[in-house]
Amino acid sequence: MPPATDDTVAALDELRREVEECTRCPLHATRTRAVFGEGDHGAELMFVGEAPGYHEDQQGRPFVGAAGKLLEELLGSIGLTRQDVFIANVLKSRPPNNRDPRPEEIDACRPYLWRQIELIRPKVVCTLGNHATKLLSGDQTGITRVHGRPRPTEIAGVRLYLYPIFHPAAALYTPAMLATLSEDIARLPDLLAHACGEQPGSAPGAPGPLGQGGRPAWRPSAASAAPDEGTHLAGATDAQPLPGVSAADAAPPPSPPAGAEQLGLF
Repeated sequence: MPPATDDTVAALDELRREVEECTRCPLHATRTRAVFGEGDHGAELMFVGEAPGYHEDQQGRPFVGAAGKLLEELLGSIGLTRQDVFIANVLKSRPPNNRDPRPEEIDACRPYLWRQIELIRPKVVCTLGNHATKLLSGDQTGITRVHGRPRPTEIAGVRLYLYPIFHPAAALYTPAMLATLSEDIARLPDLLAHACGEQPGSAPGAPGPLGQGGRPAWRPSAASAAPDEGTHLAGATDAQPLPGVSAADAAPPPSPPAGAEQLGLF
């Protein structure tokens, strides 16, 4: 992975200053610090969460609480560190009491996230939880249905794979989800290798490295086959396992404790 150019670093630094001085929405009046994001300015892998929480608001850094510690452990399990990726959020300011982002707040912050993607040019954007997944995919299908399933897309002129996974806090609320989250993270190296191995100008989704049974190594083993495996999931029913998702993953997850659903983790 080539390092970011000086121009990219300078443009991101300028964008950071713009975020820190932003008054586009009322959240600037209640935040302690804006949280721009951090990591490798030329990262092939980017993580996008929903919004800063209390600790992030205090420190001005993304994912520094318990969920962030788990994310670091999951990255370590595939040989990566925070410094190897770029971590950001949809919102750059904490909503009061960690409430859901409001449409006008998302609209105000969206250009910053899109510009980050445009400058960093990741090969894979890993969305954490419902809110980030729905925004970047433009699809209202819930995270339970789409986690662990890469989809080719284009954001801010950058062709990449969108890879939704559960928010790390989901595993904190519901330990039974940790295995699913770990399995989805474990597929990232193969997905990155596939994404980085495409020929210049080839369309995302072109045939890549094959794993057992002739399927791409970064895809989950299929519980049932379908012609359009890995594409849009709208219309799938709960009664039939989704292609590329095991029956266990297709089943409804354990009920989270009160309040977890409001955090957009499920």
